[in-house]
Formats: sequence, structure tokens, C-alpha cells
Amino acid sequence: MQREDFAFTHRLRVRWAEVDMQKIVFNGNYMLYFDVGFTEYWRHTGVPSAQQQAAAGIETLLRRVCIDYLAPAEFDDELDVGIRCARLGRSSMTFFGAIFRGDQLLVTGELVYVYADVQARKGVPLPAPWRERLATLEHIAPEQASLT
Repeated sequence: MQREDFAFTHRLRVRWAEVDMQKIVFNGNYMLYFDVGFTEYWRHTGVPSAQQQAAAGIETLLRRVCIDYLAPAEFDDELDVGIRCARLGRSSMTFFGAIFRGDQLLVTGELVYVYADVQARKGVPLPAPWRERLATLEHIAPEQASLT
């Protein structure tokens, strides 16, 4: 993955509390960075916020995450978290994430979210306006934005 693969990035700075005894970012904090990036990406898209979804009883829930660590970040590094939607399923969305220090790729991730009825604990179809907005923003081909 390269920076150019991401139309959206969010910058953050590594705080002292996020590093471990080796003075590098503790591995679990990269998931926090992806979560911050996803939240800002979601805000950027203009689709309903987490609060608006929760009020309706249907939320976007993380189903799966896979992270590859390529190089460490250190205290006070400025990082850019890139997030992009790669696939839209019937009720799920696959996102790719990457964390960069300058042009150096440090971490990659794949995150799968499911749009679900919280009470029933079951996936529900993504709203058509969301599907259209994300497909347009990301230039997702029709076969990748299918309802299957």
C-alpha cells in the first residue's frame, strides 16, 4: 500500500502513554489509531454518525481486524492514518487501513464492519444512500458494491 492509495488520511501524534518499554508504540495502540482514523473517515463521508446510528438501534460494529506490523512508530512521531472502503457487501463493509510516518509505511490493516440491529444481534442491509456515497467516494466498481 502507498499513500496515494488513500483519498482520506488523518494525522495524529504518538503520545508518551502509547509507547512501551522499548520506546516504540505498543502493538495494541495501532488498533486505536485505526479506530480514530475510521471515526474521522466516517465523519468525512457525511453518512450518519455513531450517535445517530445508536439512536436508531442499528450500529456499525467491528467484526474482524487483521494487522500487519512492518516498522515501529516512536514517541512524538507524526503519523498519517489512511482509511479506504474497499468492498461493500449486503450488510458488511471491508476497509483497508495504513499508517505512515512521512512516506514510510509502518502498519497495514484490514477491518470488516457489519451494519447490525443491536437488539437482534443480526446484520441488516446497508442503507442505499450509504452504499451510493461510499461507492462514489472510493470509486468502487459495481461488482464490489453488490448486495451479495
